[in-house]
Amino acid sequence: MKLAVPDLISNSYFPAVAAAELGFFKQEGLDVAIELIFPVDKAYAALRDGAVEFVGGSAHTVLAAFPQFEGAKLLCAQAQGMYWFLVMHKDLGVQRGDIAAVKGRRIGAAPWVEMGLRRLLVAAGVDPERDGVKIAPVPGSLAAGVNFGVTAAKALEERQIDGFWANGMGTEVAVRRGVGTVVLDVRRGDGPKGCFDYTFASIAATDRLIGGSPETAAAAVRAIARTLKALKADVSLATGVGRKLFPPTEAELIAELIRRDLPYYDAGISTQSIAGLEAFARDLGILKGDVPYERVVATQFAPLWR
Repeated sequence: MKLAVPDLISNSYFPAVAAAELGFFKQEGLDVAIELIFPVDKAYAALRDGAVEFVGGSAHTVLAAFPQFEGAKLLCAQAQGMYWFLVMHKDLGVQRGDIAAVKGRRIGAAPWVEMGLRRLLVAAGVDPERDGVKIAPVPGSLAAGVNFGVTAAKALEERQIDGFWANGMGTEVAVRRGVGTVVLDVRRGDGPKGCFDYTFASIAATDRLIGGSPETAAAAVRAIARTLKALKADVSLATGVGRKLFPPTEAELIAELIRRDLPYYDAGISTQSIAGLEAFARDLGILKGDVPYERVVATQFAPLWR
């Protein structure tokens, strides 16, 4: 079986990757291989087309391949809250929380990931078109096998962009190299009210798999929940996974990034999270009306979240 993630050298979808590398999928009777498919909408297209059985990606992007959430559901969360950071070049002297600093600047952001930034900016009174904010993929990031966050950090260092909206690994690399300043960290309270619930990292599967093989879906949920519990008990497990899969620098950073994320490690999907996600999606025009919670989330697996 295959589980697609849109970024591998990252903390964003690390629980899914760790579930495979630490053997938790195998302990649940599943032979799961992780496949990097970027950008995230292509990962969900692969799910729709039957090329992969699961996607570990941003929850709102299910809508890229399954309009109105028809045909797929969220099985569980990998962690709570929108997990991307706004980072600006250090030379610009931007202070934490100064969202208006993006005006007239080039901001690198991946397809569908950029939606979180665009909506956040509007909520903060910044109109990207009016205020000259150029939000686009980082040069070279759309090639096969590229990991967006570390690519964004390199582009920032080379002044190809003025800032980026990306994962914690890219953020940490940029800050440690002395080229980036964190402007927004949504998970930890930055940004306009409600932006925490725009999206979250999830595990999704098709209705076809859930209906035809509910035991497979249940096993995947148990594996993720067990992975979150294991990392909470011993965060150093992350380093071992990183050393298998990441370049040396990023491998030594991952445990610290996961340690910071542990307070958000909860496989549950609340009605509040889905209400926030749906409001966000409606504002963007990628969802029409209200979709019942039970059509978005595979609620039969809720007892397994903990």
